[in-house]
Amino acid sequence: MQGVDPIRNPYAPGAGQRPPELAGRDREVEAFEVVLERIARGRPERSLVLTGLRGVGKTVLLNSLRSQAIGRLWGTGKIEARPDTSLRRPVSAALHMAVRELAGRHRAPERIDDFLGVLKAFALRSNDGTTKLRERWQPGIDVPAVRGRADSGDIEIDLVELFTDAAAIATDVGTGIAIFIDEMQDLGTEDISALCAACHELSQLGGPLIVVGAGLPHLPAVLSAAKSYSERLFRYQRIDRLDRLAADRALGAPALREQVAYEPKALDLLYEKSGGYPYFVQAYGKATWDHAPQTPITVADVRVAAPEAEAELAVGFFGSRFERATPAERDYMRAMAALSLDDDGPGTAVPTAEIAKSLARRPASLSPARDALIKKGLIYSGERGTVAFTVPHFARYLRTQPI
Repeated sequence: MQGVDPIRNPYAPGAGQRPPELAGRDREVEAFEVVLERIARGRPERSLVLTGLRGVGKTVLLNSLRSQAIGRLWGTGKIEARPDTSLRRPVSAALHMAVRELAGRHRAPERIDDFLGVLKAFALRSNDGTTKLRERWQPGIDVPAVRGRADSGDIEIDLVELFTDAAAIATDVGTGIAIFIDEMQDLGTEDISALCAACHELSQLGGPLIVVGAGLPHLPAVLSAAKSYSERLFRYQRIDRLDRLAADRALGAPALREQVAYEPKALDLLYEKSGGYPYFVQAYGKATWDHAPQTPITVADVRVAAPEAEAELAVGFFGSRFERATPAERDYMRAMAALSLDDDGPGTAVPTAEIAKSLARRPASLSPARDALIKKGLIYSGERGTVAFTVPHFARYLRTQPI
């Protein structure tokens, strides 16, 4: 029998790292292809928002959709939102990249320069209308800033004007622009409101510029709180764990390319261990491959490898997040874990009143810990009065940790 060579291990359990087989996402890929084609034909289309727990492959899918847009010769740019960081600089860099991709096909270079001048003014302006805090920072745009457009200091006014001008450049070239925003729930309130307003304006004008965002399950609520019309503004797609067929394909297809097979019972146990979450599928697949002496890979190989995969997840996936929490926040999460019965569900909601009761505390006194955990992206509030973990199987992990 042929051995299983660890050098040829195809699995990739990395943050945002594309797996060897993008399984279970055909529906999203095909839907985005329709969006690109409709916009190419001048049809109105909504921007797109992907939501889901950590580890379900939102960033991987976001990058895949960007590759689709690039394949259509669109201008693209990508940013990762960060708490307490203004949208101006990252969105300027993303649009700069997108327009540079289109510049060589534009028949009027001066139009590109005019837009870049507006973009530079937008980037250098603070939300209070000054430039003092940004004078030392330069956005790498080799044209003078153009005053009087997208530089009022009001981020909503400025972003609407900037996106409108960028869409006009794309129209000139006969293509589109797509801005991809990861961790979208971390945008500030003003920036979220401005982004919604800009997308709303573009949808009314039919401008060929769309935003594709990805974030945690409560992102739709964040958008709705900023602008009530956001529910109709975006096309929402929930990204969940893989079903059994997709998980088997994620493991089996890359193995087959290396002339390695799995016994059916091995795949049964791998799905049970991973819960179908793409990150976990890759982690268990990699460990199992490394421990398998030959093909086909057996259920015994999975059992031998599972503790190593679990140890890797405990350090790199769960532990790194747990370490970011303060002692008070850890107490809060432990109480959540004790009350979470369905570890394998897509974010089991726990009433905050029950958490307070289990800790013998007043609910109001726990608000700082709750708010800090939400800000750190460890929990989210999908419905008023409840919280849930953003990380699959986190409750199970916490119950194994010493107090």
